[in-house]
Amino acid sequence: MAIIRLIGMLILINLWYSSLNSIFGQQTVSRKIPKKNKSIQLFNGENLEGWYTFLKNKGRNNDPKQVFTVKNKLLHISGEELGCLTTNEEYDNYKLLAEYKWTGKAYHPRENKAMDGGILLHSKGSDGEVGGIWMHSIECQIIEGGTGDLLVVGDGTDNFKITVTAGAEKQDNCYVFDPAGKPVTVLTGRVNWYGRDPQWKDVKGFRGEKDKEKSIGKWNKIECFVRDNTIAIYLNGSLVNYAYNVSPTSGKIQLQSEGAEIIFRKIELTSLKSDSNTP
Repeated sequence: MAIIRLIGMLILINLWYSSLNSIFGQQTVSRKIPKKNKSIQLFNGENLEGWYTFLKNKGRNNDPKQVFTVKNKLLHISGEELGCLTTNEEYDNYKLLAEYKWTGKAYHPRENKAMDGGILLHSKGSDGEVGGIWMHSIECQIIEGGTGDLLVVGDGTDNFKITVTAGAEKQDNCYVFDPAGKPVTVLTGRVNWYGRDPQWKDVKGFRGEKDKEKSIGKWNKIECFVRDNTIAIYLNGSLVNYAYNVSPTSGKIQLQSEGAEIIFRKIELTSLKSDSNTP
């Protein structure tokens, strides 16, 4: 009888362990974070492994015009159709480093307008929930004159929100990041980077007096420091925007296709320790 009881106990322990693994193991699988101080290449320079494509009116992995391609170890996003390249996994507590440049090529109706794209952080929900294109997310904008803007691509609730310190005056009805400003919480819309030109125009090649982005054809480096509930954006080594009390704090990463060709040569993710000082 003692042996039978022992066998029964071992079976129960095994079932209990298996149930815990099924509950918590899914979270581990869904957030494939590199080990501390280690980096992973989200773009491997060879193909789109680890990503899937999504295009408006076409859906997932249906890209007949080859909007998303890899050529000569470079990731090309043509911009010809609205869509995004989305990671298979979710991530949190990381530094995202992306090196990109504009080619100058653009498509109707934006052929003469500012080169436009973006990186969607903490992407949640279903593909195409926003305009049939994006997932709900927090966007780090990449657009001539406005690279480093933060946008809440949310559902109107505090499920998606950021808090920033903003100056007293708005630009185009948008708050402007100011380290010495007052805190404001944003549930939808854009927070301009601190140096965005008040006279910004949606024209190809626009650069303001304080712009950090290099001209068309030159390589830029954008870094998104995502730690706990904060996001800090650096462009070519300069802090341009910062948000805290961010929600959500994890999710997929999306690269936008928005009418202009953009090329990436590096997309790297490095783990950040939780509860450390945000840079």
